[in-house]
Amino acid sequence: MPKKDLWIILGAVCLGVIMSIRLLFSPAVTTGSWGLSFPREGQSPQAAVSAEQLKKYDAAYIGDTAQKVLYLTFDAGYENGCTEKILDILQKHNVKAAFFLVGNYIEKNADLVRRMVEEGHIVGNHTMHHKDMRQITDPEAFARELADLEALFLETTGKKLPKFYRPPQGNYSQENLRQAKELGYKTVFWSLAYADWNNDAQPTKEQAFSKLLPRCHNGAVILLHSTSKTNAEILDELLTKWEAAGYRFETIDKLFT
Repeated sequence: MPKKDLWIILGAVCLGVIMSIRLLFSPAVTTGSWGLSFPREGQSPQAAVSAEQLKKYDAAYIGDTAQKVLYLTFDAGYENGCTEKILDILQKHNVKAAFFLVGNYIEKNADLVRRMVEEGHIVGNHTMHHKDMRQITDPEAFARELADLEALFLETTGKKLPKFYRPPQGNYSQENLRQAKELGYKTVFWSLAYADWNNDAQPTKEQAFSKLLPRCHNGAVILLHSTSKTNAEILDELLTKWEAAGYRFETIDKLFT
């Protein structure tokens, strides 16, 4: 056998061994808190669990990375006087977002919730009490956290809650993902976020842009907190910048089609 052909065969064997080892030792979906790392600006991040592994549980954290499309989502554990302005800006840009709400929010802000629905936004399930769902091992207790919010949303809006679930604080387990799927839910994580949740240490406009603009990437599922005054102040300009960069916005249901 020619020496060149031998090297080609050996190279192919080595590549196969490397890929097998990577598959064998790839991180499993066990228990954790959602995290990301950004090795390069403008490119999709490395996530705690791969998109392929999440797909088995009807879960996603990123969309089509071949398309300049963004998915805008907001988490809301309470109202901080910012949501009305956020909704006004979304309406101005004709952008439909997803709002993941907890029970307390729906109970105290029924008019805002109804406005979200009327203006075409998706309201998702952030659980009734915003607990660490990793600690809930009883299937009935897990289901109740989602079902109670469904019932409250139906009572408030007269409509069924869309079956999209975001674990509070991004805390998840394989069992949680399996249970959510069994209950008919799609679990939605994120691929772009920044430290916007602390009202006692809100980022400046410059700090927010320094995180959100360079790290934006095709197919990004963006997590912002609607409690953030900074987000309310920058959202109009932020959407304008993303649009100028050629991005368009889709709703999170498109992540699963």
